[in-house]
Amino acid sequence: MRAVCVREPGGVEVLEMREVPEPVPGPGEIRVAVKASAVNRADLLQRRGQYPAPPDSPQDIPGLEFAGEVEICGPNSKRFKPGDRVMGIVGGGGYAEKLVIHERAAVRVPAGLNWAQAASIPEAFFTAFDALMLQAELKPGERLLIHAAGSGVGTAAIQLAKLISATVVGTARSADKLERAKVLGLDAGLVVSGPKFADAAKRQVGGAGFDVILDLVGGDYLEDNIRALAPLGRSIVVGLVAGSTAPLSLGLLLAKRLTLRGTALRTRPIEEKISVAQAFERQVVPHFESGRLKPVLDAAIPMAEVRSAHERMEANATFGKLALVW
Repeated sequence: MRAVCVREPGGVEVLEMREVPEPVPGPGEIRVAVKASAVNRADLLQRRGQYPAPPDSPQDIPGLEFAGEVEICGPNSKRFKPGDRVMGIVGGGGYAEKLVIHERAAVRVPAGLNWAQAASIPEAFFTAFDALMLQAELKPGERLLIHAAGSGVGTAAIQLAKLISATVVGTARSADKLERAKVLGLDAGLVVSGPKFADAAKRQVGGAGFDVILDLVGGDYLEDNIRALAPLGRSIVVGLVAGSTAPLSLGLLLAKRLTLRGTALRTRPIEEKISVAQAFERQVVPHFESGRLKPVLDAAIPMAEVRSAHERMEANATFGKLALVW
């Protein structure tokens, strides 16, 4: 089978198409003929040698999500049959024509979506659902601040929060992205060029502060996140594009009784990944079929043009997801 591989750590030129052995499904696993994948920041880091894949995943084939057809069912695999349309998150290997995944970690593709749309769902919506609903326990009517609101996870989080009638404020580096996010339900947007945003963000919700912050930026955003939270607020750190270290005001953390949590899906044990996938299928997939949720697709790009897709993401020129289609 063909796969996009990383020849060595470096720029987009190290991505190359190769012939590699087909994976063989084990007990409880399915092999999927991948129709589309999508680009994530983690792929860029892996390409640069800064974010290795988990030990049980291909080390030189990027790709954290996929949509495709079940091709072969391994021993004792009974949940799907050949030809079923599935999608999901993997530790790596999404840029290949075929991959294996545990059948309980795969999710059926919502009816009415094409392959590029389906491949734009897993990493963004699974992550947003897990962070906001399962970990932060966002409640109806609460105030939510989303950094990088125009990103894949950001656009997913806006939609999920509006399902339960939360008030959603977003930050981004361009007014255009915020205007586009308002179509998804964003209540107010704030253009930011650095880590000082707390006062302006709080003014968007009457000065009360936020019950939950979804931080897809990290780094020195931490200080103003603490300032922007309301008492008993929860901040969930998902992304570190601005860096992995920052000073922390422990006084405010204690005085406000705040919760600060980091999260990542890629490195979790398989049973935890399965738990998220199954909760997502029960609670979220029906909303795609009803039309209340929509994958936000910036562009569908042929897998052979993966280098240009990485360049587009590195330029921060995307709104929503970049799909890679075989």
